[in-house]
Amino acid sequence: MTPRPLFAPMDRVTVEQIPFHASDGTELGLCRVTANTPADRHGTDRPAVLLLHGLTASADMFVLPETRNLVDVLLSAGYEPWLLDWRGSCRLPYNEGRVRYTFDDVALYDIPDAVSYIRDRIGGRRLFVVAHCLGALSLSLSMTAGLVPGLAGVVAQGVFMTPKYSGRSRLLGHLGGEWGRSRWTHLPVDFTKVGFRSRYTPMFALASLSAGPCDDPTCHILHNSAWGTGASLYVHENLHETTHSRLAELFGSAPTWIGPHLRRMELAHTAMPWNTGDRGHGQLPENALDNADRIDCPLLLLSGSDNKTFHDSNELCYDILSSRYPDLDLRYVEVPGYGHVDPFIGRGAALDVFGHIVDFLDERSAKDVEDVPSSRS
Repeated sequence: MTPRPLFAPMDRVTVEQIPFHASDGTELGLCRVTANTPADRHGTDRPAVLLLHGLTASADMFVLPETRNLVDVLLSAGYEPWLLDWRGSCRLPYNEGRVRYTFDDVALYDIPDAVSYIRDRIGGRRLFVVAHCLGALSLSLSMTAGLVPGLAGVVAQGVFMTPKYSGRSRLLGHLGGEWGRSRWTHLPVDFTKVGFRSRYTPMFALASLSAGPCDDPTCHILHNSAWGTGASLYVHENLHETTHSRLAELFGSAPTWIGPHLRRMELAHTAMPWNTGDRGHGQLPENALDNADRIDCPLLLLSGSDNKTFHDSNELCYDILSSRYPDLDLRYVEVPGYGHVDPFIGRGAALDVFGHIVDFLDERSAKDVEDVPSSRS
């Protein structure tokens, strides 16, 4: 199995596609993006930034060609982006196949193994992580298990350690989720692939009831119901028309078997493992919040003000962590007028959102330089 190519053509950069397997044998996608400059072709001292997508999305969300995307901005700001397609990526077949996984696997294998590989490649250069949605939630488990120590800083967008739904999403996700899981292994987003007479037609029909002026069934599933949970992934008017037309390629089918793990974490408002009695998964903390003192780097918690997927999860996370761990280098930024995923794929994200990320990276990079002891006696 080889991940399909990145969706975006990037002619101004060099993309190094890296054959990469997690230590449990799962084939993932990993690539390094460098600028086409003589300095970068002959080595670089740029700090590295690992980008982690959300569930059913992929590394494509960071390289959209119709917008000034995050990879473009990071390269211009002097950073070296690394893109991981962990096992929840739509560039990989696992969400629709019979091979099942939990976020434990992502936290134990995908993220730590990618971090270890990148560190072997970059030597002593700083390594940051920018993570979205369930990529960020899995990262919180990795961090509180002590599996990725020594990061230069982490940006967690949408949710980090304290998932929280609205009352409506909780009802639909907890009750409707079990009903759906008993009937389907995955919930598709591309109506053109499943067809009008498919068993998924009622799900698309329900999602279209509050469609408004949009006539795209994929948008209905993502914007009106988020795979039947009653949530919404983005503020509709924030999307470029080209991005809107590519939604079926940017998001894949949602596996229903991850529902119970998500419900367990959402009810507790904390990241926690699913396989609590499994010896191989014993490295993960039973409750991430209780082990947040193992976080040894600055955190930027980022969220759109209109996040209708995880709502004020990151604000809640900030309040709890700043109260329980006052020595933690922590900040919270809320971006007005943005939803859950449009802080990365929105047409104005470069102006409204990415500056917060780069400012955080620059500030930490400058502090690291200041903290290096002088070589002069």
